[in-house]
Amino acid sequence: MIGERRIVLEPREVPLGGVRGMNVLRALPHRNLPTIGAWCFLDRFGPADTRMRVEPHPHIGLQTVTWPLVGEIRHRDSLGSDADLRRGQLNLMTAGNGISHSEYSIGDDPIPLDALQFWVVLPESARHGAAGFERHTELPGLSLPAEQGADASATVVLGEFAGTRSPATVHTPIVGAEIVVPAGTRVRLPLRPEWEHAVMLVEGDAQVAEHPLSLNDTLYLGDSRDTVTVESAEGALLFVLGGEPFEDEIVMWWNFAGRSHDEIAEAREEWEAASARFGEVEGHDVRIPAPPLPPVRLMPRSRKL
Repeated sequence: MIGERRIVLEPREVPLGGVRGMNVLRALPHRNLPTIGAWCFLDRFGPADTRMRVEPHPHIGLQTVTWPLVGEIRHRDSLGSDADLRRGQLNLMTAGNGISHSEYSIGDDPIPLDALQFWVVLPESARHGAAGFERHTELPGLSLPAEQGADASATVVLGEFAGTRSPATVHTPIVGAEIVVPAGTRVRLPLRPEWEHAVMLVEGDAQVAEHPLSLNDTLYLGDSRDTVTVESAEGALLFVLGGEPFEDEIVMWWNFAGRSHDEIAEAREEWEAASARFGEVEGHDVRIPAPPLPPVRLMPRSRKL
């Protein structure tokens, strides 16, 4: 067991570079914490008025979870999927052994856009499997009785929270849930003590486990908790993520999640060679080239928390 913790993962601004030309706030992976459950990546892009053009790029060994807050995003992938996504809906893409996709904002002009982008690392039993794509326009919700103020509410995006399960496909015990806390409310969120958890402040103000959070902070809580207390003076939007601690060591580089340097290098070589492994995304004549590998062997990210 990891034990109870209260460690703030402050996000850092990261330029995506290439033809994307966007900056994002990245909370995970953290230098001391490669995963929270099977969650291995957390970006927030926005809020901003922008024209998003993420050209086709590859993935292996993970699932991408796109959770929009403002604006609409068009997803296209090498399976032939073509889906628009808006607030309250979930796009879940499973890379398996290989997939490529693009993400565009709707229309040709800049629009208000804000979203959370997560990756979930796949276990050995699923990471070499077939790719897949799911779009969920209706997700289950539940009420969370308040100790003070009005009741809070939750939308279960991925996995299971408080006995309510998302219809989205998962391959490890996991939770991803959006929590809305009204102004003047104190509420106790139910957790599974055998899982590790973290809470991100997306909007508003909040104290989590009596720790005040700044906007976009993610508070890592460790495991061994069956509840966590959340308070908000003005109201808050939070995202809870966690799950069973992921035991495998992973090698993450660019858009790939693998287990060794050689596996990553092979995937990069196949993308650059336009291998059938990653297919093609229709409607594009540009795709994102892979950056050069570093001059040293890629090593697994180790947990220091």
